[in-house]
This record gives sequence, C-alpha cells and structure tokens, in this order.
Amino acid sequence: MLSLDSTTIDLCLSLFTWAEFRQTKGAVKLHMLLDRDGYMPDFAVITDGKTSDITTARHFTLPKGSIVAVDRGYYDFGLFAQWNNSGVFFVTRLKGNAIYKIIDNRPLPQRSNVLSDQIIRFTGSKTCLKYPGVLRRVVVWDNDNRRSIELLTNRLRFGGTTTGKVYRDRWEIEIFFKLLKQHLKIETFVGTSPNALKTQIWTALIESTKEGKPNDRLPFLFSRNKTGAYRLYYVEFSSVMISDKKRGALLPF
Repeated sequence: MLSLDSTTIDLCLSLFTWAEFRQTKGAVKLHMLLDRDGYMPDFAVITDGKTSDITTARHFTLPKGSIVAVDRGYYDFGLFAQWNNSGVFFVTRLKGNAIYKIIDNRPLPQRSNVLSDQIIRFTGSKTCLKYPGVLRRVVVWDNDNRRSIELLTNRLRFGGTTTGKVYRDRWEIEIFFKLLKQHLKIETFVGTSPNALKTQIWTALIESTKEGKPNDRLPFLFSRNKTGAYRLYYVEFSSVMISDKKRGALLPF
C-alpha cells in the first residue's frame, strides 16, 4: 500500500528568484510516494510551488495491483481512470458536491464504524465521460473528531472497515513531512540555484544521522538489510520542473 502527497517548502523570493510562488513569496513542492511497507519513500520529485498535485501524479508509475491513498488534492476523474486502467486501486475522500446514482447498498459489518457501503456511478455530464465505470462509496465514523467521512474507491472487494483503515493510515505521510521539516531546518543557504538547494537538503539529511542510531532521528528514512546493517534511503530529486522519472537508490550507511 502507498500514500501519495506533497508538502510546500517556503523560500525567500528575493534569493530564489527561479522559485516564484506568489507575488512576494517563493516556494518549491516536494511530491512523495510513501511505501507503507517500512514507511520508506518510494519516489520523490521537487517541482516549483505552482505545480499541481494532479499534474505531478500523472508522472508517477504505480505498480499494478498497488493501493494508493490520496487526499482531495488529487481528486480528478481523469487521473482515477488512468489508475484504474493500469490496475491500480485508490482510496480518497469524496467531494460533497458529487453527483451520482446508487447501484447497490451493501450489508454493513456489525460493531464497526462503517455507516454506509454503496456501489455508485457518477452521472455528472463531464464526470461520467471521464469515469464511466462503477465506484464504491464508503462512509465511516471518525470517533476522534466526531464526524463522518465519505470515502471513494475503485476497490470493490475490500471490507468497508478495511477501506477506512487504508485511508486513515494515509496520515503517516503527514507525519513523515513533519519529521522531515523538523530535522532539516536550514537557517543559512550555501547557494540559491536549484542544484544548491537540493544538495543542501541532502547534506542536512546526512548530518541528521551523526548522533545516535539513525532510526532514532529520522525513522522513516532508514531501514535494515538482512545482515542488520543500517542503510540510508537516498531520494533522487529531479530538477525543479518535472523531468524523466527517477527512482531512489539505497546507499550504504
């Protein structure tokens, strides 16, 4: 299972003129695919801050049979159709203005947080053309926040409870981004070019391993091989604009 999301890294526009985001603000975006098997980054790319999540997601090649959880920043039926046609399953939040008809109401598991489980087909004039197939609407109760959450997925055979758990675990990528920013606070930049920025981010990652076991500092960025040796996961960043897809490489720690 995978989680796909992005985070914005703010920059000073007067220094990073190539990273214009708003009138007085610069930024780049880190888009990342997190593999929940060990919570390791599977793929990452840096774009300018204006590049949409959907545009970037189209460049990620997901393995057939994989399950990816995304937030509503990736809510696009053209993208959903692309994933579905590639044998990729997705779980996301359903938008409140969605227009659909109910094909089937499924039985609900007893003593669970599942409030509704339906097979639906979208009937909007544009949506039905982009995604003519059936999808599944699962409503789960979020007891922590005292609210119901409407989920949308093309995985028709999952239990409703499992679908809710798949989306809930998407939060791990938010934790990853939080830890990354906490441990990679860069107060002074050695350069202002795109290459200088990504080099300094990589250098900061190496610095973060100097004290204690690496898993104590950035647990999501490290794994152990069969001999028990720590290995550092190096995310190969692209240039500021999307270019050819690149995979990360495992380098000995």
